Amino acid sequence: MAVSKFKQLQTYLNSQIIGQERLTDSLLIGILADGHLLVEGPPGLAKTRAVNALSKCVEGSFQRVQFTPDLLPADITGTDIYRQQTSEFVFEPGPLFHNLILADEINRSPAKVQSALLEAMAERQITVGKTTYPLSDLFLVMATQNPLEQEGTYPLPEAQLDRFLLHLNIDYPGAETELEILRLTRGEALDEEQILAPKISQETLFEARKDVLKLHLSEPLEKYLVQLVIATRQPTKLDDTLASWLEYGASPRATIALDKCARSHAWLQGRDFVTPEDIHAVFHNVLRHRIILSYEALANGISKDQVLDRILELVAVP
Repeated sequence: MAVSKFKQLQTYLNSQIIGQERLTDSLLIGILADGHLLVEGPPGLAKTRAVNALSKCVEGSFQRVQFTPDLLPADITGTDIYRQQTSEFVFEPGPLFHNLILADEINRSPAKVQSALLEAMAERQITVGKTTYPLSDLFLVMATQNPLEQEGTYPLPEAQLDRFLLHLNIDYPGAETELEILRLTRGEALDEEQILAPKISQETLFEARKDVLKLHLSEPLEKYLVQLVIATRQPTKLDDTLASWLEYGASPRATIALDKCARSHAWLQGRDFVTPEDIHAVFHNVLRHRIILSYEALANGISKDQVLDRILELVAVP
């Protein structure tokens, strides 16, 4: 029942966001694995539209926050407001108290705002003054990020990057895909008939999350999954070239994320067991933001994806 609902949701998202199947699949994996997403790419690639489309289908509230250099922590967490009528301070919740949050251009905000968001992402709570407020059980942050070479951006600290379940890079579509986008936009402007958005209750979503955790993951695959992550920390055991590319490896949080995402990917494929292909399908998005390259790798133009490709080549599949 839950699988068919999510298949309908997948079809709907792909009909609304043309040519970004990796983005829509990652959105579904993120919400099933109960984690946050960081999406990096040039403007105009339907990042905002994707979360808007998802918010129409999942029971809950949606809020978009535009991150700017002058944003304050209270602008996203909320603040205590003095009421003259009662002579009391009353807490006014901020946008983070919604279920689905789009943090647009997150790396345009200063460190204090990013720290406030980090607590919400990591602890599912917000502290204002001496009071801590719990957040909803359904809480998903999808943050978009401009490439760091653009002006007016602040690199996210490693501690915050590690809190994101997935880091997805998206690029411009091809000519055929762009033609489809043009026709879709024209059809919407003319109010032509569109695919109806399926409705998924929070109860169905939480049931699906439990089903995902019940999927069978064999012991050899468990060890394989762990070895992939350990390879980022101990590359000298595999290859001297790989060791020269890596400065820091991924934390145990990466192992947990890789397990959850591989299970979610398998579940979306309609299987009740995880295969190596499921692990490979999510490997780059889970590890991309959790490793730090050496100066030598950066100087030679080696990308993080090339490093991760090398790890997949070196670690034997059981």
